[in-house]
Amino acid sequence: MPHVVKSTILDAPTDAVWTVLRDFNGHDRWHPVVATSSIERAQSSDRIGCIRRFKLNDGSELREQLLALSDLEQSFSYCLLDTPMPMFNYVAHVRLLPVTDGDRTFWHWESRFTTKPEDRDRITHMVAEDIYQAGFEAIRRHLKEAA
Repeated sequence: MPHVVKSTILDAPTDAVWTVLRDFNGHDRWHPVVATSSIERAQSSDRIGCIRRFKLNDGSELREQLLALSDLEQSFSYCLLDTPMPMFNYVAHVRLLPVTDGDRTFWHWESRFTTKPEDRDRITHMVAEDIYQAGFEAIRRHLKEAA
């Protein structure tokens, strides 16, 4: 079972980063591969169990469900329900922690999932680089533009 773990330090306070990441339906405003996003059945994007349906720039569509959200811990967990990729049982966790040296943010993003053995390396690299690393870089740009 692949286990992807990525982390980064952002030059912004955790509250500023959390304001962006907390919106389970807001990743189309900052992640470069997400074209559109909506929450099904018009639920609130911070309601545990809500499902976001989003389209990627390549036209593919995915659905993810919010499993946990904690403002106190500045963390959330979600799972992938539908995807065109050969990826199964995907569960991810995001956590922010303050870096007190300079009022910065430590961002931890990890997931576990299953896939076919022949797809393991390709899918693991795609999650680590095209989703997580691209997300880190996009949030950096987003926060700079907002400042």
